[in-house]
Amino acid sequence: MQASRSSPLYPYESPIVTTFTDLNLSAPILKALAQEGYETPTPIQAKSIPDLLKGRDLLGIAQTGTGKTAAFAIPILEHFAKKTDRAARGTARALILAPTRELASQIGESFKSYGRFLKVTRAVVFGGVSLGKQIEILRGGVDVLIATPGRLVDLIDRRAVTLANVEIFVLDEVDQMLDLGFIHAIRKLTAMLPKQRQNLFFSATMPKEIAGLAAGLLSDPVRVEVAPVATTVERVNQSVIHVEPAKKLTLLAELLKDNNMTRTLVFTRTKHGADKVMKGLSGGGFTTAAIHGNKSQANRERALAGFKQGKILVLVATDIAARGIDVDAVSHVVNYDLPHVPESYVHRIGRTARAGAEGTAIAFCTPEDRGLLRDIEKTIRMPVPVMDHALSMKNVPAFAPSHGYNPMGKGGKPKQHRKGGAPNRNHGNGQRPHGNGGGQGAPKRGEGGKPNWMKDLGKRQGGNSRGA
Repeated sequence: MQASRSSPLYPYESPIVTTFTDLNLSAPILKALAQEGYETPTPIQAKSIPDLLKGRDLLGIAQTGTGKTAAFAIPILEHFAKKTDRAARGTARALILAPTRELASQIGESFKSYGRFLKVTRAVVFGGVSLGKQIEILRGGVDVLIATPGRLVDLIDRRAVTLANVEIFVLDEVDQMLDLGFIHAIRKLTAMLPKQRQNLFFSATMPKEIAGLAAGLLSDPVRVEVAPVATTVERVNQSVIHVEPAKKLTLLAELLKDNNMTRTLVFTRTKHGADKVMKGLSGGGFTTAAIHGNKSQANRERALAGFKQGKILVLVATDIAARGIDVDAVSHVVNYDLPHVPESYVHRIGRTARAGAEGTAIAFCTPEDRGLLRDIEKTIRMPVPVMDHALSMKNVPAFAPSHGYNPMGKGGKPKQHRKGGAPNRNHGNGQRPHGNGGGQGAPKRGEGGKPNWMKDLGKRQGGNSRGA
């Protein structure tokens, strides 16, 4: 049977929408949008809102920063603006699932802004805070519930809320939710939803497992794709520095001396790595904070607020915590550790060059990470230019995926570049970079065990505003 033109197999051709007034929205919503300075919808908003207002299901393929939150928040608010009844006790009428606390909070703020002149109740629930207050709020009933999957399951188990009355269901950042292992929670929650409902499904990428999940949830959906999958922001100036692992922290500190790095977001793979980088930079005189899953919600909110206000100039984050970070003035993104999932690189560098500004993304690549760099370049369909630096590795083999160069040998192990089987990353005196013997590549340490760059940095910066 031939698929309909509104099925996921076909892109959707939207009606022409040039301003928000073309959407025939309620006066309170238009007034709120005007106060926010919104005049012209973004592509995903122009393509999505008309059909969402008609009650259609939607499959949206969009990256962070495209305006997709407003694309679903505005139709949901419009839906409730036309109703006089309110949510019954212990129920929610619209449910939005988000992968992280930060993204859930951001969505909640958007509903608050766009719905400020409406009597639409809302609640945002996530882990890391007390259940008691959340239970109390939900037992009263809410029109819009924004939640992380794990915490929502906990609240349902405690009979604080039921999903039997949900009219609109939104899954946001689905690819990240699957990466975080929420698939079982999502299936448990969707089984509790009524069969008659409107479904909205947003993901930055669409691999087979996500497409399968969408097919099971959506009914004759409109498909909206505002950018090719895994493309990078055009205004981001990208580069990579090849560096020994032991020199990464020193290299980062040297780069941060550039006064153009006014607000820098640094990505690490692990929570421990984020803390280690934060402590190293703080010891060197930089105003720094870390944000990751082990931090309390209050700590994460303080760090993010300080970063937004410009009091913290360097924010070190893991991928999980970074979802939902929406700061327009991020000048630089540094991939201190390359991600194992190449699509995460796209999300990371998309944190700069927002709201029409330009931005810079710098990646550190160790010998062990060259395979990850290859995967990133294949995903973004372009080579990342190599930046030379006094601390960068010398004699790095030319790396161009289009010419078939493969830095990985058989079995996924790095190719050896020296006779005798020792990788080229080892130093001439036989010492490993991280050895206690302080090999040639290890950072030299001064009194008190601190690397000399920390001492020198304090002397050079003096009263620099980057200091504590």
